[in-house]
Amino acid sequence: MDVRAIYIKMKPRIDAELNQTISIGQTAYLIGNEPLCEKIAELPAHIVKEEDNNVIIIDLMRIIAIIGNHFPNLDIESIGPSQTIVRVKEQKKRHSIPLFIFVWLLLFFGSGLTIMNFHEDVSMLAVQQKLYEMITGKENDFPLLLQVPYSIGLGIGMILFFNHLFKKKFNEEPSPLEIEMFKYEQDLNQYLILTEGQKENEKN
Repeated sequence: MDVRAIYIKMKPRIDAELNQTISIGQTAYLIGNEPLCEKIAELPAHIVKEEDNNVIIIDLMRIIAIIGNHFPNLDIESIGPSQTIVRVKEQKKRHSIPLFIFVWLLLFFGSGLTIMNFHEDVSMLAVQQKLYEMITGKENDFPLLLQVPYSIGLGIGMILFFNHLFKKKFNEEPSPLEIEMFKYEQDLNQYLILTEGQKENEKN
């Protein structure tokens, strides 16, 4: 491997704190001559300031310029994405217990009403009454023999569908919610790269 050549790959996203000095090694993966890569990794890429708000975009061109200033004869080959998104951590705030209880109750009753309205739309009670009559030969306005197992099964089905019970996962397969959150984060990152890049161009 050429000792005067390195390969650089920008990390998609990192976290930082206010007033932190972000080094090149934190924003990118470096491959090449090991002592040289160690020196490059220690070079500062950005100092987080209040005016940066909570999102910073570090561009590959900026990293190449910094490396070029210190190692002018170095051959740099880039791989992968050309920007790193830096999320500035906000100072931790104490969680409000009344707010937590309010949100929990809102979600609980909201999801409960949604399920009940769905069952009303599809006439679930009438279907269960008919099934009970077909199985037992008797009419029953409240077929608990079917309703109770159905309610338990509905809860278990949702747990299995989302692959979570509190913080415990049943297997390594991502849940549909995790996949949607991943897609949302990808779209958000792309949006941030475009908008923050435009802001930087306007400043320049």
